[in-house]
Amino acid sequence: MTADPAATTDLPAAADQAGRVETHGIDYIPESERHGRARELFAVWAAPNVGYLALVVGGTLILMGLSLWQALAVIVVGNLFSILTGIVAASGPASGTPSEVITRAVFGIRGNRVNIVVTSWFISVCYLALNWAAASYTAFRLAERFGVAVTLPVKIGLILAVAVITLAISVYGHATIVRLYQPLALVLTAVFVVMAAYVLGSANWGYQPGQPLHGIELWATVAAGLAIVASAPLSYTNSADFARYLPTASSPFAVAGWTTLGAYVPSVLITGLGALAATALDMADPETALEGALPSWFVPIFLIAVILGTMANNAMTAYSSGLALQAVGLRLRRSRSVLLDGSIGAAMTMYALLVSNFLDTVSNMMQLVVTVMGPVMAVYVADVLWRRNAYDGPGLTDQTPASPYWYTAGVNRAGAVAVLIGIGLSLLCVAAPVYTGPIAEAIGGVDLSLPVGLLVPAVLYVVLMGRRKAVPA
Repeated sequence: MTADPAATTDLPAAADQAGRVETHGIDYIPESERHGRARELFAVWAAPNVGYLALVVGGTLILMGLSLWQALAVIVVGNLFSILTGIVAASGPASGTPSEVITRAVFGIRGNRVNIVVTSWFISVCYLALNWAAASYTAFRLAERFGVAVTLPVKIGLILAVAVITLAISVYGHATIVRLYQPLALVLTAVFVVMAAYVLGSANWGYQPGQPLHGIELWATVAAGLAIVASAPLSYTNSADFARYLPTASSPFAVAGWTTLGAYVPSVLITGLGALAATALDMADPETALEGALPSWFVPIFLIAVILGTMANNAMTAYSSGLALQAVGLRLRRSRSVLLDGSIGAAMTMYALLVSNFLDTVSNMMQLVVTVMGPVMAVYVADVLWRRNAYDGPGLTDQTPASPYWYTAGVNRAGAVAVLIGIGLSLLCVAAPVYTGPIAEAIGGVDLSLPVGLLVPAVLYVVLMGRRKAVPA
C-alpha cells in the first residue's frame, strides 16, 4: 500500500480534538486544521464491521440453501464492494468536505438536497432504528441474565441508555471516533476470536444442504446472497466524512486502501464465522443458538460485544445523518442536528419494540436498499474517477449560482438522469421477498439489480459528463 507522504503526528486543531465536541460541520476544513494518518481509517471502519449483523448475514446465506463453500465465496466476493467505499473515502482529503457536500458535484447544489434527503438522511434514520432495536433487544436479554425483570420502564430505560451513549460519541465527533474505535476494534476482535474458537470446534466444513441447489435456482440464490452482502458496503457513501480531516496531500491510494481493508477484512471474517456457525447451529434464531454454543461465563461478554459493535456502527450513522441535515439546508450546529436525528431514531426504535410490528415493515423496506444505494454509489465513484479525485473544496460550500457546481438551475442533469435510470432498472431487476421486478421474474427469479444498478448509471454518468470540463481543484 502506498505510504502517506502528508501524514503528521501533530496534535489536532482545537476544532477536532478527542474528548471535545467537534465544532466543524459541513464546512470546508482548512489545511491548517488537517491532521492524522490514513492508516487510522482501518480501525474506524473495522470497529463497526466486527458485529452481530455480519454473523446474521452469514447464517442467512446457509439458511437460503447454499453449501458452506458457496456461502464463503459469496461473502468474499460480495464484500469486495468495500473497494467502492474506499474510493469514496479518498474524495474527503481531496475536497476537505464530507460526502454530503461532495455529492453537490454529482447532482448540483439544489439537486443534491433531494439526493441527501432520500439516500443519506432517511435511510440513515431507518438504520439507526434497526440497529438500536437489535442492540436494545440484546440489552433486554443481558438484563434478564442478571436477574432484572424486564418491565416496560426497564425497556424504555435500556433503549434510552443505548441511544444516549451512541449519540454522545456522535456529538463529540470525528476525533473522538478515531481515538475510541482503535481500542474498541481490538476488544471486539478479541471477543469474536474467543467465540470463533467455540464455533469452529463444532463447524461442519463439508456442509451440504439436504437438497442442494442447481441450475437457475442456484444462480438466483447466489445473486440474492451477493445483494445482501453487498448492501452494507454500498450503503457507506458517507466514507469521506471520516477522511476529510486528513492533509490534502494524503495519498488517495492509502486512504482508499486502509478504508477498504478496515471494512473488508473484519466483515469477511465475521460473516464467514456466521456461515460456519450455521452448519452446526440453528441460525433461524442466531443469538439464542450462539448462546447455547458458548460457555455460560462468556455469554454476557458476547452480549456486551454485540451491543458495543452495534453502537459503534450507529455512532457513525448518527454522525453522518447530522451532516446530512445540514447539507439539506437545516441551520443547526452539527451536534444539535445529530441529537435531532437521534431523537427521531430513538422514537422509531421505541415504537418498533414496544408498540407494533413497525420494525418488520422497515426491515422489509431495507431489503430493497441496494436498488437505491447501488446507483448512488456508482455515480459517486464514477465522478471521483472522472475528475481524477480533484475537487474545489471552497467551491463545494458555495450554494449560490456563482458556485462552480451550480450547473443548470442548481441541478446537474447528468447525475440526476443517471441515478433515476439506475434506480428504475434496478427495481425491474430486483428479486426480494417483498417485491420482484418483471425482468427478474422473466429470468427465473435471478436478481440482477446489483450489476445493473452499478454499471449502467456509472457508464451513463461518464457519457453525459464527457463533454463538460472538470472544475479545477
